[in-house]
Amino acid sequence: MAAGPVAAPWRVGHAMACLQLGDPLAAEQSVDAALALDATNLWAQILKGDLRLAASDERAALAFYQRALDSAPNRDTLPVPLADALSRIQRTRGRLLGDVERRLRDSLGAEITASGRFQEAVDILFGHRKLYVQSPKYFHLPGLASIAFFPREPFTWLTKLESRFANIRNEAAELLGDSEAFRPYIESSRNRPQKDQDGLTDNADWGACYLWRNGVPNDPILKRCPATAAAISDIPLADIPNRSPTVLFSRLRPGAHIPPHCGLINTRLIGHLPLIVPACCEFRVGNETRVWREGQSWLFDDTIEHEAWNRSAHERVIMIFEIWRPEISESERALLRRLFSTLDQIGAPTQAWEI
Repeated sequence: MAAGPVAAPWRVGHAMACLQLGDPLAAEQSVDAALALDATNLWAQILKGDLRLAASDERAALAFYQRALDSAPNRDTLPVPLADALSRIQRTRGRLLGDVERRLRDSLGAEITASGRFQEAVDILFGHRKLYVQSPKYFHLPGLASIAFFPREPFTWLTKLESRFANIRNEAAELLGDSEAFRPYIESSRNRPQKDQDGLTDNADWGACYLWRNGVPNDPILKRCPATAAAISDIPLADIPNRSPTVLFSRLRPGAHIPPHCGLINTRLIGHLPLIVPACCEFRVGNETRVWREGQSWLFDDTIEHEAWNRSAHERVIMIFEIWRPEISESERALLRRLFSTLDQIGAPTQAWEI
């Protein structure tokens, strides 16, 4: 008898015949033989799942159904009976997983909602949410927890910052009328390869007025914003020569959308102080979407995928700043400064820090 993939279809055909004759034991023996000869045979995977389900072994059935669904090519290229079988097991898999999820949630009861991260873990387990982790574009320091929004309590200075909200807002509003104060957040450069950042390169819909940029104060703007300058001086900003801090007023025009993206380095947190926020403005980090509230700040990890919307008819303005992650020790901060200073000195190619 032929071996391997050639013989596997014969075993599958024998299994189907056994099922028609009402002999599931012989059918499963033939399916097992087919899989031993060719573990990629889709019909054998489907039949094995069906036979395990008939034997009330739902866990095994799910495993074989999932294997078939994962390994199947484009269904448009498959014979109709096989494509129909794949659609059937996909529906069956959904029903089985739904039953498992309901039993699990019933067992856990209300306690599941007591922990936000446990609730998210269960949602990820059953495919209702995606798994988002740190994905810095440039530099990754291992061992830092992937936390989308950080709790406020350790950052007691946020309260003082928020107490200055009205004055900061007034100064930002004054700048909105200055056509020279705001530039596109992503600007092209003749000294860098040109690429379109989801339509935002040189697009004033996402504008930035820098108070600090790449570790350098923008003195003309700071002189026009004394209350903001005083507030910035009390923020424990990240500091890396030629790179940090960066502090800016960020303007998002009506209807604008900042598409999903990740930041460059995971040793910092990004802060938002919402200044002018009309209705229908949202911000997502990982699986959590929040609505900005004027004067209420937050801190988040920008190396986790995030995006923003202004679905209103008015401009949205926030102040953005960056601080060290609290886990970064003073010695590690010093090493980071030395690392990037050395890269600058030797002329190592780097990405534009602010994008």
